[in-house]
Amino acid sequence: MKLNYKRVIFVGLAFFLISSFWIAFDAIIPLILQRKYGMNQTQSGFIMSLDNILSLFLLPLFGTISDKTKTKFGKRTPYIFGGTICAVIAFISLSFTNNLVLFIVILLFVLLSMATFRSPAVALMPDVTIKPLRSKGNAIINLVGTVGGILTLVLGIVFKTSAEGKTDFTAYIIAVGGLMLVALIIFLLTVKEPKWVKEMEEDTKRFNIEEDDESNNQQIVKLSKEKTVSLFLILGSVFLWYMGYNAVTTKGSMYASDFLGKDFNLMFIIAQATAVIAFVPAGILASKIGRRKSILCGITLLALAFFLAFFVRNNTKDFVLYILFALAGVGWATINVNSFPMVVELASGGDVGKFTGYYYTASMAAQTITPVLSGFIMDLWGTMLPLFLYATIFVALSFVTMFLVKHGDSKIKNNKSFIENFDVDN
Repeated sequence: MKLNYKRVIFVGLAFFLISSFWIAFDAIIPLILQRKYGMNQTQSGFIMSLDNILSLFLLPLFGTISDKTKTKFGKRTPYIFGGTICAVIAFISLSFTNNLVLFIVILLFVLLSMATFRSPAVALMPDVTIKPLRSKGNAIINLVGTVGGILTLVLGIVFKTSAEGKTDFTAYIIAVGGLMLVALIIFLLTVKEPKWVKEMEEDTKRFNIEEDDESNNQQIVKLSKEKTVSLFLILGSVFLWYMGYNAVTTKGSMYASDFLGKDFNLMFIIAQATAVIAFVPAGILASKIGRRKSILCGITLLALAFFLAFFVRNNTKDFVLYILFALAGVGWATINVNSFPMVVELASGGDVGKFTGYYYTASMAAQTITPVLSGFIMDLWGTMLPLFLYATIFVALSFVTMFLVKHGDSKIKNNKSFIENFDVDN
């Protein structure tokens, strides 16, 4: 049993362009809202949460719709194509308006476009990858996505997005849009969704994986009570660690620039780079000790990094912050690689897209609340200082819920050799 790395990398290009967009979005939109339009932390936090409010409804919807879609291009590819084109056009249009109302209207269209294809894009990996290899497959698509994030952050350095008082990001937004389109073109030229899905189904039969799973005839199997409890605990964990993590990603650019006086691009590049290094080892770790235990290790690293970052000040040596963000990158990679496969492991073949929607509903619910709540707390304190303490508390709480999870690790009917035989198809 071997993972086809080349195939998963091409599938990961959809994640590449999604990650490129969100890195750019989280970096510059809060700066525009606060510097150009004069919003406070709570107000800008609410605007930043609009995406997540939409996603609460749209991600499960489009995940389910794509499950039922049948075209010659597959179930997921049409959404990835149409959503990306609309999002890029609208995103670039944002830079040509100075009216707040128009800015928010266009922003809503951008977010709507992104929401139409996020669940289908993420569901594509399990569609073409057999269950025991999904943690490793998820590691690869996360790695590809992180490369997109790093390239976007490098563009941020090139276009000086962290410059004090900067409000014009037109060239940067156009460059990011171009990067997304290049990834889309390569994706369309390389990914053969219907063919690869058929091959996955054949491999599932050949390796006798999950004989009680009716994925091959696309029927939906109702979860047992015990598995339902585990599903809710996993989704609760996702909610909690995103409450902490997203507070840092949405407020981090302002925190680094205005509170610490440091370049946020370099700070996040280090976190992304260490995540790239950690993704594949995190997938391998899960094959040795299980997804749940791997996630618990990742939560511990992330909480520790955020807690220590709370004590960093503008006179702290830069390398200290870089070490902490490197640690956070490893922790987040370990969590991210294994959490999504735990959710879709509980899905039957006919509802992978729906379960993908559940996963993103949990993460989006957190990302709806946390920009506003963290912003309110910082406004209440009159300083951005509580940011990392806030993040630490929520990440630490996710350890408790994940500790209680009993289902969602990969199951292999036969011998250990299936896992031990991970290799690259030539």
